[in-house]
Amino acid sequence: MAPPAARPAAKKKRARKAPKTFWRRIREPLAQSRFAKAAITNLFAYGLSFIRRTNPLVEGSVDLASYAYADSEPLVFGMWHGQHLLAPAIYPNKRGLVAMVSRSADAELNAQVVEKFGIEAVRGSGGRESKSRLKKGGATALIALKKALDAGKNVAMIADIPHGTPRESGMGIVLLARLSGRPIAPIAIATSRRKVLEKTWDKTTISLPFGGCAVIVEPLIQVPADADDAEMERIRVEVTAALNRATEKAYGLVDGPR
Repeated sequence: MAPPAARPAAKKKRARKAPKTFWRRIREPLAQSRFAKAAITNLFAYGLSFIRRTNPLVEGSVDLASYAYADSEPLVFGMWHGQHLLAPAIYPNKRGLVAMVSRSADAELNAQVVEKFGIEAVRGSGGRESKSRLKKGGATALIALKKALDAGKNVAMIADIPHGTPRESGMGIVLLARLSGRPIAPIAIATSRRKVLEKTWDKTTISLPFGGCAVIVEPLIQVPADADDAEMERIRVEVTAALNRATEKAYGLVDGPR
C-alpha cells in the first residue's frame, strides 16, 4: 500500500493527465464527424475573428494589407510553432495564401479553420508519423507549396519542426525558398493579453480579446538556387535568428519596456 503522503500526489497526476487522455479518445471521432467538424470549425473561426477585432494593431506594427514588400511577392512567410494561431485572422483575405498544415488528426480541424478565412491548406507530415510517411508527406507538401508560389500565391510555413527543438528553424523552409526562388519573410504576431500553455513543447500561446496586437516582418531572406549544404545551413541559422528577432520585437511592442 502506498504511503498516505503519496496518494494526493498520485491523484493530482492523474487529474492532470485526464484532459489530455480525454482529448486523445475523442479527437478521431470528432475528425470523422461532419457535424462536429463544422460546429467546431465555425466556433474557432468566429473566436479568432473576435480576438482579432478586439486587438487593434499597436504603433510600430506592420499592416499586412499595405505590406511594404508587396512588390516582392510571392513570399514564403515563416512563423514559429505555438505563435501562429492568430495568423489566419491577421492575413488580408484578398491576398492569396496557401498554408502548410500538419497531417495529424488534430490538424484536420486546423485546416478547416484556415479555409474559413479563404486560405488554402496543404497537408504536410506530422511529427508522429513513420519515417517513410514523413519523407513522403513532406516532399508532397513542398511540391504543392512550390506550385502555389509558381502560380503567384504567397505561402505560409511553420519553420520549426513539430516536437523538435522549439524556436529553431528546420531545413524545409530553406529548401522551399531555394527550389522556388522566392524569398522568406520571417513574421511574428503577439498580443498583449494572452495565455501561454507552459507545459506544451512549443509554449503554445492563445491570444485573448481586448488588448493590442503587434505584427513584425523582418527583412526578406533570399536563398540562391545554387546554394550548397554549407550555405543552406548558414541560411537556416539566419532564419532562426530573424524569427527570434521578430518575436522579441512583437512582444516588446505589446508589452512595453520591461
